[in-house]
Amino acid sequence: MSFSKNVKEELILVVPKSRHCVVAELAGILMLQGLDSFREKSEDHLNRKVFTLLNNACNIGKDVIVISDDVFFETQKMLKFSEDGQIVDDIVIQQTCCKRAFIRGAFLAAGSISDPNKGYHFEIVCNNPQQAKLLQKAMKAFDVEAKVVRRTGKHVVYIKDGAQIVEVLRVMEAAHSVMDLENIRVVKEVRGTINRKVNCETANIGKTVNAAVRQIEDINLISERIGLENLPVQLQEIANIRLAYPDTPLADLGQLLDPPIGKSGVNHRFKKLAAIAKEL
Repeated sequence: MSFSKNVKEELILVVPKSRHCVVAELAGILMLQGLDSFREKSEDHLNRKVFTLLNNACNIGKDVIVISDDVFFETQKMLKFSEDGQIVDDIVIQQTCCKRAFIRGAFLAAGSISDPNKGYHFEIVCNNPQQAKLLQKAMKAFDVEAKVVRRTGKHVVYIKDGAQIVEVLRVMEAAHSVMDLENIRVVKEVRGTINRKVNCETANIGKTVNAAVRQIEDINLISERIGLENLPVQLQEIANIRLAYPDTPLADLGQLLDPPIGKSGVNHRFKKLAAIAKEL
């Protein structure tokens, strides 16, 4: 089962206790899904939730599974919908709790979340810019910065930041999904940290090896042209140590000398050798 479907199944079970929040969630669902889509019988989860909410708000009866003309007009009036199904008065989502319910309803009707193991993407597809703006404004009340893009005639409200997706799930009261996503994010962050460290270590090893190769090439050139015995004693020592320990880092090479010297001292001597090799 997809992560998106898991989230929706969790949200289907969240039923507001207050009537004004029930109305707000209905507004989110029906604004995007349309009242007409519930005039025919259906057994899907969203359909059952809509009629549960309608019964809680209007007492239409538990056995009602299609919207009749009477229920249609009563619902349209209750949600402050225009004849074309747009919210003409956003008083139904003025309270903070109602904004939560409204966002939840909109997501249930037209939302999706990508598999967080592959990437972070949350979106709700709106029919027009007014719906997108209303939804974007509701999210902003919870410091969730959603963006809007036009796609194939629709207006998509989307979020690509993992932390912001966690927050919008929390807003919609998808507690289990929040924990699941947080766990995935932690694993991804740890894996990313390990990969960065490994890459860094690999890069450092590469630099060390390349430097040692250049140093040995310089030493061999000097040995062939003028002989190492003709170098100053300090340079002879570091050259012979490098040939004896080709893979050893500079700091460790310095400790093999008598008396030992630090990394900067070793580096200084290799620079002198490099200068001599360059002249040769």
